[in-house]
Amino acid sequence: MGAGPSRVPGSVLERGDDLANNRSVSMTKKNYRVVTAGLEFPEGPIAMSDGSIILVEIKRGTLTRVLPSGTQEVVAELGGGPNGIAIGPGGKCYVCNNGGFDWHTDTAGNRPTLQPANYSGGRIEVVDLDTGVVEVLYTEVDGVSLSGPNDIVFDGQGGFYFSDLGKVRRHDQDRGRVLYAKADGSFIGTLAAPVEMPNGVGLSPDESTLYVAETPTARLWAFDLIEPGRAQKQAWPSPHGGRFIAGSSGYQRFDSLAVEEDGRVCVATLVNGGISIVSPDTGSAEHIPFPDPYTTNICFGGDELRMAYITLSQSGQLIEVPWPRAGLALNYLNK
Repeated sequence: MGAGPSRVPGSVLERGDDLANNRSVSMTKKNYRVVTAGLEFPEGPIAMSDGSIILVEIKRGTLTRVLPSGTQEVVAELGGGPNGIAIGPGGKCYVCNNGGFDWHTDTAGNRPTLQPANYSGGRIEVVDLDTGVVEVLYTEVDGVSLSGPNDIVFDGQGGFYFSDLGKVRRHDQDRGRVLYAKADGSFIGTLAAPVEMPNGVGLSPDESTLYVAETPTARLWAFDLIEPGRAQKQAWPSPHGGRFIAGSSGYQRFDSLAVEEDGRVCVATLVNGGISIVSPDTGSAEHIPFPDPYTTNICFGGDELRMAYITLSQSGQLIEVPWPRAGLALNYLNK
């Protein structure tokens, strides 16, 4: 692990009983524990086998390790806007870097806004967790620059799917897309485009389906995979070949996601801060609220992958929550 400054954890709240079932549950201080606070817009948590959590701090531009004690250690200084991350071959950490944001800061915390003047370009980076050495793996596909890589998931074939959400400027914005790439740098291609600001991505337990969450529409789509990086496209009126799973009846926005062992999709939900749990078979959804409108990501760790780790990004917190079901084991991490 690369050397970097450490910070002490924030206040710790009492952990209460496990969530009894999957109905909507109002989260109080008794239902979750703050692992650490004072993070600068955390995202992309990964529960490591040693009990630590690897995550990014988007505003700070770092890859950060949070120890079980809550102490924070910088693994690598990445700059730009490190976003979704995943463990890949050789135990290296693959990073979606969106190039950075402008920020609004007030008493509630931090939130991202527009593409900044110092935007450094979208890219996929690879970090050696032992040394902190950073390698840039991809910056473009088919001659078109990556603009805002956001979330990432590995399959069992040595490749990964990721979303390129794009960047928003004052008077225009990029069209998003979903891509597939090989971990060794030998191939990158587009799976679906245009997609309306694609964010969270995740694979079904049998890896036959890729789930993609759109941010502004709060829609969850499924792409039926026929081989790594290729999907059986749905006909019009699907805007990009995806199969519609679920959408929002009120104003909220979807962020990153994780999949449970039984196939349910847990989507971090903005505005109506919390985790929306979607059944891909029926499209029915339940919502577990958390006290941050920027509830941005979730991962699973602990015994039998029944502890959820969730980033409350505006308030700068990482929390842990006993989960009613097991999370799905991930390739190259715990599978």
